[in-house]
Amino acid sequence: MARILLIGGHGKVALLLEPLLAAAGHHVTAVIRNRDHEAEVAATGATPLVADIETFDLDQFTNLVSGNDVVIWSAGAGGGAPERTYAVDRDAAIRSIDAAAATGVSRYVMVSYFGAGPDHGVDPDNSFFAYAEAKAAADAHLRASALDWTILAPSALTLDEPTGAIDVDARESASVSRADVAAVIAAAVEEPATIRRTIRFNAGSVPITAALHA
Repeated sequence: MARILLIGGHGKVALLLEPLLAAAGHHVTAVIRNRDHEAEVAATGATPLVADIETFDLDQFTNLVSGNDVVIWSAGAGGGAPERTYAVDRDAAIRSIDAAAATGVSRYVMVSYFGAGPDHGVDPDNSFFAYAEAKAAADAHLRASALDWTILAPSALTLDEPTGAIDVDARESASVSRADVAAVIAAAVEEPATIRRTIRFNAGSVPITAALHA
């Protein structure tokens, strides 16, 4: 099984993802910023690693990524100051992609959002604008890389119970549970058919494995 570096290991989706990856037999190193979260992350079956990725340069990222088989980016600044959003969601994400390429860690799974892209349409006066711009830049950098990348772009996240089914054909964003997003990430790690694809999805009726393989 794979050695997985999960960046953003204390996020709401990540905490649901970690036990799925551990149950599948993967060794998961979960990168977190706050030492107070170590016990909660360890309880999922992942190994917590405290690191402030916002401040990491390329060499530090290279050391962080080295020795793994898969990188999953599920980190985010969580809103707030645009400067920090760009520093984490764009700049740190791009450095992690470059580090994966430099160390030969070819498999990279990026968690993005449904409307991400250069044509995101978010007004510059909207507080979401910095995040939309940052994700568009990071996703574009990943697509331009030689990595075996997958970009997962869920719609609005809910706390609903998981259904195990999604819709990857929708043209408009709706919603999907965080638990199903976690299951999609776990399945994408295992599914070669997701490589070099951007997969936008809502809650739906197609079983996750079948939807990703389509």
